[in-house]
Amino acid sequence: MKSDDKNVKIDGIDKEILRFLMKDARKPILEIARSIGISGAAIHQRLRKLETSGLLSGSKFIINPKVLGYTTMAYIGIYLDKAMSNPMAVKQLEKIPEVLECHYTTGNWSILIKVLCKDNEHLMHVLNKEIQQIEGVSRTETFISLDQQIDRQISI
Repeated sequence: MKSDDKNVKIDGIDKEILRFLMKDARKPILEIARSIGISGAAIHQRLRKLETSGLLSGSKFIINPKVLGYTTMAYIGIYLDKAMSNPMAVKQLEKIPEVLECHYTTGNWSILIKVLCKDNEHLMHVLNKEIQQIEGVSRTETFISLDQQIDRQISI
């Protein structure tokens, strides 16, 4: 692995390690080492360098929200009355647990958020009683996701 000013350059071995871990972050290091043909210590060293470079930012378990009863995924475009309202609106959106992602955007909306709710009634409550009550929000536009077709990371 090498890095220049902004980008990290990874070699073939780094890519193999990352592919194994992207498929299963709990795969034992020694099993990966045997598959690639290098030592477990070398894998640990490379992973430490990849973390230090910022390319890797930890690992996590993925919770299936449907098992907890969350079945309605929606994307909400938020129109703000002034661009100066952006930071204040984002601080308020952070307080709403159903908001999973928040993005500044180009185009008509100031902000695009992804929310996860138990059902449409829950979504309506979050919209009417929480999001639309934020100071600076002039209106919203909501798109309900019927089914996620692609879910992946960038390929290595």
